[in-house]
Order: sequence, then C-alpha cells, then structure tokens
Amino acid sequence: MGRRFLFLLGSSRNESNTEMLARKAAEQLSPDVEQRWIRLTDHPLPEFQDLRHDNDHIRPADGNAALLLDATLDATDIVIASPVYWYTLSTATKHYLDHWSGWLRTPGIDFKATLAGRTLWGVSVLADEEKVLAGPLIDTLNHSAAYMDMRFGGVLVGSGSKPGDVLHDTEALTDAKTFFSQDAPLARFPYATATA
Repeated sequence: MGRRFLFLLGSSRNESNTEMLARKAAEQLSPDVEQRWIRLTDHPLPEFQDLRHDNDHIRPADGNAALLLDATLDATDIVIASPVYWYTLSTATKHYLDHWSGWLRTPGIDFKATLAGRTLWGVSVLADEEKVLAGPLIDTLNHSAAYMDMRFGGVLVGSGSKPGDVLHDTEALTDAKTFFSQDAPLARFPYATATA
C-alpha cells in the first residue's frame, strides 16, 4: 500500500501561517505519495455528543462526518495542521478529534485497529518565538497517537502572527524540508516512555 497523506487544516482563516508551513513540508514528499487536503472549517462537524454508554452508534452515511471518517480511515499518514490557539488545538481540530471517540464505538469500522501502526503528524504555528509554548498541543497529539497505537512523527512548529509571517521563520522552513522524511516511532505515553 502506497502512502496516503491526509492534511487536516484547522485554522480559522484560509492560507494561514500553519497551512503555509504544512505546504512547505508537503512539497518535499515524493510525487508518488498521495496528498489530500481538507479544510475543517469548510466541513464543520457538529458538537460531539458523548454516547459511549449508549448503543446507538451508527456509521455516518453522508455529510461532513462521513467525509472526514472515510478520509481518516483511508490515510496512512494523518497530519493535524492546527495553529496554537490559547496554548492548544483550534476548535475545529478539537471537534474532529472528539469525533474519534464516537468512531471508536461505531460497529463495523474497527477504527482503532485500522489506525494502529499508521502515523500521526502535527504542524503548528504560534504567535510567539518561544516554541516551547506549543507543548500542550504537542502533548495532545502525542497522547492521542499513543492511545490509538499509532506512530507519532512529532510536530513541526513555526512562529508567526500576521499572514505570511512564518515564511520568515528560517528555522521552521529548514525543518520543513526533512520533517516527513524522519522515522516516526510508536507513540508512547510519558509514563510508558519513562519505564521503556
């Protein structure tokens, strides 16, 4: 099976700094790697309803939830491209990940088993030069990958506020050139890593 990258754009604005950085990284992928780009604000999901203790989980047949579920299941590599909003993921991105909880309990799709071994990546830009402030976002993605038994390629982090600012972040642009070429280890929770 060839690699199929799903880029999920979680910014509230088009052509955001985060999207620009993700596209710079994606330019380095081999031409035979399939790329699919979905802007989450163009395909909004409803507020997630926690039905984990109910029995009425059904596979979405149409609409945005079906589109995003099918795209997720089809991808070998999922790239969450979310800016840092209040030190974590954007609302659209969080809604998408919240829906994973429902998909985990949807009969017939084996969501966790299907994603196990696949790779989760992150791309993010924050309006601060201290990139350590992206830590909560990075932890969220790492922990999500660990729960799903996925590989985690890490998060490509850039700095920028005004449109196009990230194109002046030479460190992030340099990192983008090799970001997707690195080996992605199996994600681990911090307590598992400490004892490994």
